[in-house]
Amino acid sequence: MAAAVLADSTQHNTSGSNTAIEGGYTSSATTTYQSGSSSNSTTTNNSSSNVKSAPPSAGAPSYNSMTQDVCAVGGSLGVQTFGLGISGGKHVIDKNCERLKLARILKDFGMKVAAVAILCQDERVFESMIQAGTPCPIDGKIGKEAEALWSKYDHERPDYKTYVKRMDDRQKIDEEEAKAKAEKEAAAKYKEENFIKPEDWNGPR
Repeated sequence: MAAAVLADSTQHNTSGSNTAIEGGYTSSATTTYQSGSSSNSTTTNNSSSNVKSAPPSAGAPSYNSMTQDVCAVGGSLGVQTFGLGISGGKHVIDKNCERLKLARILKDFGMKVAAVAILCQDERVFESMIQAGTPCPIDGKIGKEAEALWSKYDHERPDYKTYVKRMDDRQKIDEEEAKAKAEKEAAAKYKEENFIKPEDWNGPR
């Protein structure tokens, strides 16, 4: 005698005494013979799986300016975690590169003063021109006239913050030197007025 067996079902077959119970991962079978002997068997199967797979990576975009006549620098960034990825990119204009290109074009057009003027927008160039005694052009003036205007309108200097700090430091040094000079002159005057010999001089009393 036979019958279909389904999951989570109980089946009883009688030929002597046969019982099969199946469900989930456990099955049990018992057979009892006419002589009174019996056979028992139990089977238990347990299985588990834990599958981990890496998530798709966030690819940061690239920016290539090697073959283009532009003054830009590209930058990109990507961050990837389990479940979330973020990426982005941008480009930044290189002002120094732009100045060099513009100065070169102006010089090619014969505008040498204009080429120097645009380079003087960089505080390093401006400072080097001052140190060389050839101040940068301003309001169409060059040489001594330009130097006078830069001194009058010093807030327009590209190196204004550095210039102010340097002037403050120089003023402190000048004040210390003036103080030392005044003390020296006062000591000399005191010796002269009191007819003190140099070998007997120990300073003002």
